[in-house]
Amino acid sequence: MGVNEGNLWRRRFYCSGVVQAISAAIQTFTKEGDRVLLQSPVYTPFFEMINKNNRTVVNSPLTLVNGKYEIDFVRFEKALQEGCKLFILCSPHNPSGRVWTKDELLKIGALCLEYNCLILSDEIHSDIIYKNFQHQPIASLSDELSERVITLIAPSKTFNLAGLQASAVIIKNEKLRSQFNETLKRQGFFTINTFGIIGMEAAYREGEAWLEDLIDYLQENKEFAFTYLREHLPEINCIEPEGTYLLWLDCRKLGLSDKELHNSLIQKGKLALEPGTKYGPGGEGFLRMNIACPKADLLEGLERLKKALK
Repeated sequence: MGVNEGNLWRRRFYCSGVVQAISAAIQTFTKEGDRVLLQSPVYTPFFEMINKNNRTVVNSPLTLVNGKYEIDFVRFEKALQEGCKLFILCSPHNPSGRVWTKDELLKIGALCLEYNCLILSDEIHSDIIYKNFQHQPIASLSDELSERVITLIAPSKTFNLAGLQASAVIIKNEKLRSQFNETLKRQGFFTINTFGIIGMEAAYREGEAWLEDLIDYLQENKEFAFTYLREHLPEINCIEPEGTYLLWLDCRKLGLSDKELHNSLIQKGKLALEPGTKYGPGGEGFLRMNIACPKADLLEGLERLKKALK
């Protein structure tokens, strides 16, 4: 994260999960009615936590250009000009798998600094990055940015430990850190459970070799899925992920409504995939597929997808 381990420990809080941390951050750094910025299509709880805390969702949708999502910075700045107090960044991006470049993150940071908008950076997928790409924590890019970023991480996605209910919140700015701590105390939250502590420590201290093998396996699964789709379902355009274990499938050329797409999957293929509509505007006609599974299971899923849509 751009700081030594001793400092990192002093700047870290624990929560039962990244979603809880997002909610606590919204409660801490905004008031009811305040505007909170996000970029759809994006992880569903971003919308939910903004709405459930009676804040206003401001959306600056990503733009799909030649099979790759890009940030429309003109639109992004216009959204900030509306008076957003907090921007929730998904880095790497879920569901598309984009790994934002240093230049993109610096542009985001510069605009958020200019318009005095805090950045809440969900980096839960940051350990799973494919070859030729590199994740850069936005808080590490400058001292000025590090004072205006709240970073969220967890071992849950990388090491399949979601059931342990453990995540970490890293805040360099002492004032922001104190404010966030007060919110946790008001909620009666003081620490995570013992199994979560032990599991998190074991994963981060001892899991590197396992993670390297996992990424190699996911790379093979990704290539296998792309080959299968090209041969059997060429109408589906798969957005190539640069990170995460997710595939974002563009099914719009099939000419099916989202309801028809869902019904075909369930009734014909006996397959449940996440509908793109869950991820907000821009998700229509898409499906999200998890490839973090044995190759035999992936093949079965792809064959069920073919059965549903052929």
